[in-house]
This record gives sequence, C-alpha cells and structure tokens, in this order.
Amino acid sequence: MLHVVVLGAAAGGGVPQWNCGCRVCQAARTSHPELQSTQASLAVSADSRHWFLINASPDLRQQLIRAPQLHPAAGKLRHSPISGVILTNGEIDAITGLLSMREGWPFTIYAHPKVLATLNANSVFNVLSEKNVKRRPIAIDEPFEPALPDGSPSGIEIVPFEVTGKSAWYLEGERQSDRAGDTLGLRIREKATDKFFYFLAACAEITEDLKSRLKGAPLVFFDGTVWRDDEMILAGLSTKTGQSMGHISMSGERGVIAALESLGIERKIFLHINNSNPVWLHDSAERKAAERAGWQIPADGTEIAL
Repeated sequence: MLHVVVLGAAAGGGVPQWNCGCRVCQAARTSHPELQSTQASLAVSADSRHWFLINASPDLRQQLIRAPQLHPAAGKLRHSPISGVILTNGEIDAITGLLSMREGWPFTIYAHPKVLATLNANSVFNVLSEKNVKRRPIAIDEPFEPALPDGSPSGIEIVPFEVTGKSAWYLEGERQSDRAGDTLGLRIREKATDKFFYFLAACAEITEDLKSRLKGAPLVFFDGTVWRDDEMILAGLSTKTGQSMGHISMSGERGVIAALESLGIERKIFLHINNSNPVWLHDSAERKAAERAGWQIPADGTEIAL
C-alpha cells in the first residue's frame, strides 16, 4: 500500500506568514487557528517504515515533530525513518529544510543536476556531510527507484517530468535561457500494487502533454498558489502576478480547476497555497467554488492510503 502524509500545504512563508496582516493570516492567528499551515511538503512510503520526503520545507523540524510516522523508532538513541528527499526545484521553500537534517543520519538527496549544482555552490549545505548524505542526480522522464539506507530497493518508482515554470527567484539573472530541470512534476508509483499519484508544487501552464499525463489519475496534488493571477496586487501585498512567479491561478478559463475538470481525476488536492489566497477561508466563495469542483484543501498531517 502506498502511504502519503501531507506535511504542509502552504506556499512560501506559510500561514500565517510572519510579517503578514492579510485577512487569512489574521484569522489564522486569532479566530481560526485551524487555518495555520506549514510550507508545502509530502512524505511517502511503500511500507510505513521507510519514508521519502518530497521537498524539504523551511518548516521541516516542526512538521517532523507533528508526524508520528516520521519519529525515531522506540528504544533507539539515533534513528530516523526518512530514507531520502526528492527535490522538485531549487526554491527556498523546497531546500531549506535540508539544513534541519544535519545531525548525522544517513539519507539520499535526489534532484535534477541544476538543483544539485545550486546546493553544491552554497557552502552552507556542506553541513550535510557526504559521508552520510549522498546526492544523486535524476533525469527528466527517466524512472528511478530511491534506495533504502542499506541500499535495498524501496519499492517506489518515481518519474520526474518537466513542467512549465521558472528558476528560483534568488537565481534570477544567473541562469541561461535553458530552464529544463528548473521545475519538475513527479509521478510516484508503488511497484507491488501499481498504485500511483502525481505531485506538482509549481506550474505556470497546463499543456496538452501535462493533461495527457494526469488523465484518469487516482490522485493529483497540484499547485494552488493563487486563486486569481493578480491576487496579491489587488490585496496590496506585492507587485507580482502569479504568472510572473511561475504559478498558474486556480480560477479562470485557463486556470487549474477549468483545465483539469474533464480529465477524470479521482481525487484532486491543492497545495503550495499562498497566504493571500481566499480559498483558505472555509466560508469564502472561492473555497466553496473549489470544493464544488471536487478540489480539497488539506490540513497539515492529512494521511492518504492508495
């Protein structure tokens, strides 16, 4: 059985964001603490004993404390069930949590060579000693099976595929026009049962190729950063649109809800949801519209079995 735990569902900054007084963040601090969410990451396992993280958010320590599935085994002085981390991009949201995993437990980082180059170029990541933490490149559209700490197969096959997006914002100006590998989606399958799901934490455009991949999928986690493209501008929070940040909006004729509506996806879950997005609010028109269309807004700790 394929097990998935939503460690966090929010975009960068989480909910509430430390310096934000928007209505979602204010509600999360005061009247509706259930809205609080950490930054987007999943944990996946084929046996409920060995787990792989999909991205390592800045909130990772807090997420691990809250997830009993990821606690050290009873009676062991040093132990973690985490066997590896699969990175889908080089954004701060996805890589900063690696620094919380520096206390000498072996695991493997799997990422596109561009993302590994970002880690290699920043000496702070040298706290993850090569003795314990291996760095393995992954290639677009080439399946791989992450290994357990003893080198044995995990029983999970992962296919990384290219998604329209952009480079991490802090790398703007450093990259050439070739953006292959900057933004990846993942197809994650348990080999024994053939159960699978898709993970896309960032996506700027839903292409026909992407639709063909997702058609009929049992479960899809999809980028839900903004409800509308100019959301943060209208709220007075930023001068950036969702598209300029590499994210498609939930709503609109070309938004996620409309684009995926007819694909026969069994379960659809938004994640990487920005604090500006009114879909967080249970009584908002946007939340009701998303739920009517069959989309779920997950709480931290949500567990799914396939």
